[in-house]
Amino acid sequence: MKKVLFILGELSDADIEWMIRQGRRRTVQGESVLVQEGKPIENLFIVLDGSFSIRVKAMENREIARIGAGEFIGEMSCIDSRPPSATVTAIGDSNVLEISRAGLMRKMSEDVGFAAHFYRAMAVFLSDRLRGTMQRMGYGESATLDADKEYEDELDPALLDTIALAGARFDTILKRLRGL
Repeated sequence: MKKVLFILGELSDADIEWMIRQGRRRTVQGESVLVQEGKPIENLFIVLDGSFSIRVKAMENREIARIGAGEFIGEMSCIDSRPPSATVTAIGDSNVLEISRAGLMRKMSEDVGFAAHFYRAMAVFLSDRLRGTMQRMGYGESATLDADKEYEDELDPALLDTIALAGARFDTILKRLRGL
């Protein structure tokens, strides 16, 4: 759930409303591939519920991570327009908020404030992921990441101010998409 906190903590309530209006709730059946390594994708996904397996061909198609509610999928391809570096498969029936990359790019070109917040959030998010990966590699831990395990120095204390707000925003997204 931590990843959504990076992003939603940086965006405004109006930005969140835009994401809800522009996004589409999508159900992904268990065992279905959401993202295929090496094949371009046109969307950014926020996991609303359920879980997904992340696999990489270079590691003999071994599972390297499991992610669940609050995680983003396709964020690297959204930023650099390159094909995904991993395959993402639903473990069981899951729901995502699917946001068109083209719509997101259009919004960023029209709204500089949104773009600045979004790119800063992505930079912090990806930086945190890289630091965690490097830390795990440096300590010789298993190459399999556990989304439920908390690693040392996982959250930057400077981000703690936005966590409650980001959590409330994620709850708002869930409620709105469920029609509550």
